[in-house]
Amino acid sequence: MAEQKQTNDAWTEWMVAHRRHLHAHPELSHQEAQTRAYIEQQLHSMGIETRSLTGKDVIGYLDGPVKGKTVALRSDIDALPVAEETGLPFASKTPGVMHACGHDGHMAVLLGVVKKLVEERERIKGRVVFIFQHAEETVPGGARELVENGVLDGVDGIFGLHLWQPLESGLIGVKEGAIMAGADGFAIEISGKGGHGAMPHETVDPTLVAAHAITQLHTIISRTLNPLDQAVLSIGELKSGSTYNVIPDSATLSGTVRYFEPAVAATIRSRMEDILDGVCKSFGATHRFTYTVGDPSVRNHPEMAKIVKAAAESVVGPERVVEAVPSLGGEDFAYYCDQIPAAFFFVGVGHPAAPYGHHHPKFDIDEAMLPVGADIMREAVFRFLGE
Repeated sequence: MAEQKQTNDAWTEWMVAHRRHLHAHPELSHQEAQTRAYIEQQLHSMGIETRSLTGKDVIGYLDGPVKGKTVALRSDIDALPVAEETGLPFASKTPGVMHACGHDGHMAVLLGVVKKLVEERERIKGRVVFIFQHAEETVPGGARELVENGVLDGVDGIFGLHLWQPLESGLIGVKEGAIMAGADGFAIEISGKGGHGAMPHETVDPTLVAAHAITQLHTIISRTLNPLDQAVLSIGELKSGSTYNVIPDSATLSGTVRYFEPAVAATIRSRMEDILDGVCKSFGATHRFTYTVGDPSVRNHPEMAKIVKAAAESVVGPERVVEAVPSLGGEDFAYYCDQIPAAFFFVGVGHPAAPYGHHHPKFDIDEAMLPVGADIMREAVFRFLGE
């Protein structure tokens, strides 16, 4: 028993060391060259055959002694354009770039799963595919590119996880159906007629038009949608003018729409067009509206979610497994869900010593949860493939 504990401690330390190295050397989406090389080196050292489908990803393969089903496990590998403020001894060495979402931990977890499964190769009835995916933080993300290049060919099911700050450390969040939102974006350009700030009657003030449009756009969620339909419309950017006493010719704004059901997104988009058309006409302005459909919602297959739940209960106990609260954040794991049975789950890493959320410059994770996430994924593999 003591020997087993020492082995697990060494495994945990091994994952932590990888996480800290990767945290210190983050790379932005589509620029993950050093990260790829590091992952390939680790996989090759464990005897894992690899290839890349896009030149930006790493795909590894592990076959058991007998043929069977194929299961895939996915980790994202990119970082964010965030200047780190954690003060950690292994903080980012790349100015303005940080693993502020936990992808460093996701890579460490999946490497840990690989290490354990290599040691247990004789138990594997089938094939395990390890997907180290680039560019999760962009739209369109790397998942769509990988799917289009055949990463799921011959794969029967896929699992993924997210180290999740909103969930208390030690808890595991699992849910059937929608767990993360579809994420669309939009940009609006309002064209008016500029002029002197002292003579507004000679202008068509695009700033005023934009203000009215923003107010009315926000009524879509509260007055158009069924209150039981979960959605968000947020405007994050407004630009208008460059000096205090001049009314500009144009104003621009942009934002995001989040939803779980595509029909809800279609309703929001249609109402946005109606509102913009009406508001602009009422002031004598014109507009250009660009709506970009982003990643769809992440929807867990019921049977795959049940496998994760059972695996998690066997690792942490039933009392530590909870129904995940769906997030209106986006995740391009959705593209895998659209193709094959899939499950995505949350590993709680939130704790009082690190209260900062994802994408915050002081974001950090509870490293004690790395082996927990890895053990759940490993257990899910055996449950999916069959003992």
